[in-house]
Amino acid sequence: MTASPPCLRRTPLADTMTVDPAALSTIGYTSGTTGHPKGAMQSQQSVLLNCALTATMHGRTAADVVVTALPAPHVYGNVAINGTFLAGGTVVLMERFAADEALALITRHRATMFEGVPAMYAMLLASPALPGADLTSLRVCTVGGQTISGATISAWQERSGASLIELWGMTEIAGLGTTHALYAPPLPGSIGVALPGIEVRVAGLTDVTRDAPPGVPGELMVRGPIVMMGYFGNPEETARTIEPDGWLHTGDIAYAGETGHFFVVDRWKDLIISAGYNVYPAEIERVLAGHPAVAMVAVGPVKDEIKGELACAYVVRREGAEVTGAELIDYTHDRLAAYKRPRQVVFPSSLPATSTGKIMRRKLADARLAQT
Repeated sequence: MTASPPCLRRTPLADTMTVDPAALSTIGYTSGTTGHPKGAMQSQQSVLLNCALTATMHGRTAADVVVTALPAPHVYGNVAINGTFLAGGTVVLMERFAADEALALITRHRATMFEGVPAMYAMLLASPALPGADLTSLRVCTVGGQTISGATISAWQERSGASLIELWGMTEIAGLGTTHALYAPPLPGSIGVALPGIEVRVAGLTDVTRDAPPGVPGELMVRGPIVMMGYFGNPEETARTIEPDGWLHTGDIAYAGETGHFFVVDRWKDLIISAGYNVYPAEIERVLAGHPAVAMVAVGPVKDEIKGELACAYVVRREGAEVTGAELIDYTHDRLAAYKRPRQVVFPSSLPATSTGKIMRRKLADARLAQT
């Protein structure tokens, strides 16, 4: 008999799959919401462990059908795709997000999960196709990437009948760092608890060696086997991001609750300082998102000669809705402290977003050119 060509010969699986868990697996690039994307080197262990823990916390099984437009090349590929494949489930991947198409895919494929970022849920709720969509197959949905308003959470859960699980993660840890266990009591507004075996803490803003007391904002920090090996070709930034004892700086301002749950306040780099007061854009966004005429909202700073910076709200109106800037500012009167209220409102036709669908606050000033 003639031997099989070399390309068709069976190679023992053990000879090709033996890898060092600490060896480099992938280089995941950050989404660039606050600066130039950086390449986070992720180990074999960090990728597999994060996928496994994500699947466990969300109760993924081989029966799951996930619809998502989260980009596969990004770390979301681990969160939404690889974590599902690990459990034997199916992923219906959209080339790019469109609310009407997402609703149609959920209906057509009897999806059990939808995974997205806050802006996607805002667009789904504002879609003219929503009333005709059949969402009864959904058992759970997830949201992360940026803070989301309680009004959006409630509206989606009421319409879909599925729980909307909040989560938090970043490229530097190959996926999630915190989320809620599927069958644990819900706590809207919280990003959940640390993944099993992972350490998460809130460090003091002026001394990272000390924990901030419960309820007091500080920097969210992570330590454990999911932390990146470092930034590719950037040892200086690596040293600034990872402390000698292994704690990773996330750049997120958060506080810890008494029950071990964490609550993200905002990105440190997005902080607005107005007349010496710290103003967090996400807090304003959560309030304005509750107005019935608001489809999407983002908040950024504008220069002011007296106060240094003022908060400006960029609002995309719901289709057919009419609302003025003065009306939206007045809406915040009893919902925000005086120094936190936006002083200006701009109505662009859309908001700048990254490839992952997250709003790019640093590009909001450009939206002034696209006002409607």
